[in-house]
Amino acid sequence: MKKMIGIALVTFMLVTLCLGQALAENRLEKVLAAGKIVMATSPDFAPSEFIDPTKTGQDAIVGSDIELAKFIAEKLGVELVIEAMDFAAVQAAVAQGKVDMGISGFAYTETRAEAMELSIFYNMDDDSEQGLLVLTEQADQFTKAEDFAGKKVAVQNASLQYNLLTEQLPDATPELVTLVSDGVMMLISGKVDAVGVAKTNGQGFVDNYPSITISAFFYDFEAEGNVLAVPKGEVELMAAINEILAEVNEAGLYKEWREAAAALAKELGVSED
Repeated sequence: MKKMIGIALVTFMLVTLCLGQALAENRLEKVLAAGKIVMATSPDFAPSEFIDPTKTGQDAIVGSDIELAKFIAEKLGVELVIEAMDFAAVQAAVAQGKVDMGISGFAYTETRAEAMELSIFYNMDDDSEQGLLVLTEQADQFTKAEDFAGKKVAVQNASLQYNLLTEQLPDATPELVTLVSDGVMMLISGKVDAVGVAKTNGQGFVDNYPSITISAFFYDFEAEGNVLAVPKGEVELMAAINEILAEVNEAGLYKEWREAAAALAKELGVSED
């Protein structure tokens, strides 16, 4: 009898939980009812998000964006669940509503704003320049846009660098890569002539590989910081997250997280992965 009562109680609790999620009208309510928020990220962009090989499972995904995600989950009173995937897949997962939010070093673009809800800016004191890695011995050959005409430039698919490349260097040939590190290896081996990167990320590779350097920067580009994304129309969830981001910005927390993550990335030499 006790066993039957126990089974009935568990069944009742599960049904109640399912009904609570089903009756939730928006994603914020669903997140709170489920007790977890699912985030997509591409952990190949130190110091924002990268892999710590000394750890396992979800704990191995670290970085300043990950600390931000943990802070958001804590403020919402839910568990953080991280799903790692390539950069283009992160955006697709958010746009298709497969995850609750995406945090992956996003810059604001009109295209992203049309497909997803974008947050207020964070990481606003970061150096947001976007540049091109080349071989150090060839740096003097790549100082202006015209120098990249007919050259192969590796960029991540669906990235800001891809957009800037096609807009500002239309005579260059894009070589799409899943990971920036793949592009760097292609550069070192002579398979491409340059790699499009955010300056902060690119500097990490330069520190680890003396044979490459940042030679030129995309022009007429001004970023106010980074944004995170949630599925289109989920304004309640976005409003809740924006309140948390405002607190992060006011307290200067992201700068602290970024400095700690940069130190860890340098210690681990993650750009060599």
